[in-house]
Amino acid sequence: MTARSSRSVGHVTPGQVTLVGGGPGAAGLLTIAAVTALAQAGVVLFDRLAPHDELALLAPHATLIDVGKRAGNHPISQTGIEELMVEHALAGKRVVRLKGGDPYVFGRGSEEVLACHRNGIAVTVISGVTSAIAVPAAAGIPLTHRGISHAFTVISGHAPLTDNELAGLTLLGSTIVILMGVGTLPTLSQGLLRHGMPATMPVAIIERGFSATQRTTVSTLSTVLADAAAASVRSPAVLVVGEVVRLAFSGDAAAEVLVAHAAEFAMTD
Repeated sequence: MTARSSRSVGHVTPGQVTLVGGGPGAAGLLTIAAVTALAQAGVVLFDRLAPHDELALLAPHATLIDVGKRAGNHPISQTGIEELMVEHALAGKRVVRLKGGDPYVFGRGSEEVLACHRNGIAVTVISGVTSAIAVPAAAGIPLTHRGISHAFTVISGHAPLTDNELAGLTLLGSTIVILMGVGTLPTLSQGLLRHGMPATMPVAIIERGFSATQRTTVSTLSTVLADAAAASVRSPAVLVVGEVVRLAFSGDAAAEVLVAHAAEFAMTD
């Protein structure tokens, strides 16, 4: 049933839609507002990167619908997802659209809000912890550090960057975070090198952030393609390009090792 035809069914008072940012996948990073919205939901449409392992407990009264997209496999199109949201809301349901990360950071949240507005449905947006910040932190990588990087740029790697974008990133000289960038890593790395970024610039690839199989591959801009291939890197992954990668540490490292590592940067602080 499409959104258009669902308007003609009965005289049900429209429900509401809440777009919920689920964070990078760990249920513990859901906000209180997100947990409350899920507890009150009648229908939950969830993505594969959203925290869904405990969804039956978090949304005990809801019908759970998996609308997740996977690389090369989109069983439900974006338009189809929007139609489902509208259909259930027009039937009087409390609909939660649970998305990975934050709805407004490469999450197509604004498209879904507009779809609801076109059909007279009230929408609330609950921000989530974006994986652009949380996943590097889980790998021990700060995006900024005094004397090393005072800014960071988050970009989508879904499509190759233009020459102007690559040149701008090189000139900016700050930390670069790439989401959905495994597939376009060859054009990204070679493009940054072509525009003058140092070959020794550190690169980190953090796969499956906050999962039991989280893994970080650390390389340099000139060797990252070979290292990623050797490690069989796969999506989902967050890429970090910048000097801050040198500050990465393991949470179980001995304190004296961390102190010694930090001392290397004492002169820049």
